[in-house]
Amino acid sequence: MLKDNLKTLRKNKGLSQEELSIKLNVVRQTISKWESGLSVPDAEMLITISEIFETPVSEILGESIEEKEKNDLKAISEKLEVVNEQLSMRKKQKRKRIVNFLIITDVCIILLFILLEVLGSPYQSWDYSDPEWSIIGTLWHSFEWVFFKVAPLTVIVITSIIGIIYVKRNK
Repeated sequence: MLKDNLKTLRKNKGLSQEELSIKLNVVRQTISKWESGLSVPDAEMLITISEIFETPVSEILGESIEEKEKNDLKAISEKLEVVNEQLSMRKKQKRKRIVNFLIITDVCIILLFILLEVLGSPYQSWDYSDPEWSIIGTLWHSFEWVFFKVAPLTVIVITSIIGIIYVKRNK
């Protein structure tokens, strides 16, 4: 147990055998012998080791100590996996909302186009001697002209730009 605990504590502290030997004022081979079980440190050396590792001597001599680094890496990788999954889900939801918004917008534009086509141009038969009707008729005519003349070109340009951006992002 001692040999495994020494090696685990050294690795958990991020020390090489050489670095630990310098701190303990021994040669590297001594550390190697302790970790391979060929020899054991004396009582005074065990106290110094416990001070360096900030671990009680009883724990160094007792049951095996788990390697913190491996457990920490495992815990971190599991947390990163959860975070990546959450980010992926958010990205998918955002794309789904954008697609749904674009579909709803397209359906509304198509319905408005059909409605305007069915209604024709009712403002042409209105009596424009009344100022209110002349303003409403002018606004209706302006809207109809913009919708039929300018909007299709604008929609084509906007959808092309969105399509290009969407394709470039997915590469």
